[in-house]
Amino acid sequence: MESINIAFYTDSYFPAVDGVVTSIMNFKKGLERRGHKVYIFASVDPDVKGKYSKEDVFLYDGVEFKPYPQYSVAFFPYNAVLKGLEVKPDLIHTHTPFFMGFAGLVASKLCKAPMVGSFHTMINDKALINDYYPKNKALKEFTAKYLWGYTKFFYRRCNMTITPSNRISSMLRKYKVPNVKTVPNSIDLSVFNARVKKGSFREDLKIKEDESMILYLGRISREKKLETMIRAAAKLSKKKNIKFVIGGSGPALVYYQNMVKRLNVEKEVKFIGFVDQKKLPSLYASADAVCMPSTFETQGIVALEAMAVGRPVVGADSMALSDIIKNGINGEKFQAGDYIGCAQKIEKVLNNSERYKIGTINTASEFSIENITDRLLDAYRLVLAKQAIN
Repeated sequence: MESINIAFYTDSYFPAVDGVVTSIMNFKKGLERRGHKVYIFASVDPDVKGKYSKEDVFLYDGVEFKPYPQYSVAFFPYNAVLKGLEVKPDLIHTHTPFFMGFAGLVASKLCKAPMVGSFHTMINDKALINDYYPKNKALKEFTAKYLWGYTKFFYRRCNMTITPSNRISSMLRKYKVPNVKTVPNSIDLSVFNARVKKGSFREDLKIKEDESMILYLGRISREKKLETMIRAAAKLSKKKNIKFVIGGSGPALVYYQNMVKRLNVEKEVKFIGFVDQKKLPSLYASADAVCMPSTFETQGIVALEAMAVGRPVVGADSMALSDIIKNGINGEKFQAGDYIGCAQKIEKVLNNSERYKIGTINTASEFSIENITDRLLDAYRLVLAKQAIN
């Protein structure tokens, strides 16, 4: 395949670190290894703009997104359209349907380049709307009513929509979104692998050698259903020597901290805040297992990163986690919202830790940057071939 110029448009970028940002950077890395050129157009806090700007990364002043201050939103990124015309992309790939995504849509029309849209997040989830969208009741109701309609409007105007899992692809087809293809997000196996050392996390957190460590890592918000894991921690605290570590930040931090106090498990559940990306492999390696109680995951990058390090995942039998987690092979699933089932599956994993090592690593290997870049380029080829015919 001849070298192609690709423009990524995104509302999520550094210093925020989430599944979308990870996906973008791994896609970029894989594509550039194959000789293609990737430009990034993103919104960012003006104070850190200089730190993250590069010759192929164009950043536009955003305003702080108050529910989650790591994110900045550029409301009218017109310059992103004009700069998009300058780089003359062969294909535009948006990673959001919102502000920067709409700029990508306009740029696509003006430079007559086909557009691929990634559907990363379940933006119509009720818990997400409650945490992130307007506090005014009437405005919140308006947002909930029309958000999904706009989302369908946006993706129906893409030449192809890619999703990170078959579950999400099926959902979008149900809503009459055309040309949907599954292309999972990848993980960097040179960073996340079974050779990673534990580091000093357990010592720093005062977790003893005879204590087990269960890790949650990610956004701390209501749609992640952390109450299931916290209640499981309360149940296990009566008979097991287990510590639960919650890494990350988000709008529901105080809510869950108060829940931990109310359930009297402050000794068992530790909040460690935002974790630097460079320290993530060692954090996974320090844990005995990762818990993902969310019913929100479109793929679950955290689950795959944990598996790459050789750690089993205990997760809700919901959305993409239902497909990734294989009982008895790379982890265990429990019924969504069932804290008793969550506690039981955590016990099972801890009592049979050696059983999961091969399965976790084998699962993660399927999502290497190399394998996923092949699938992404296949999607691009289909779009570009159709554009050439038309």
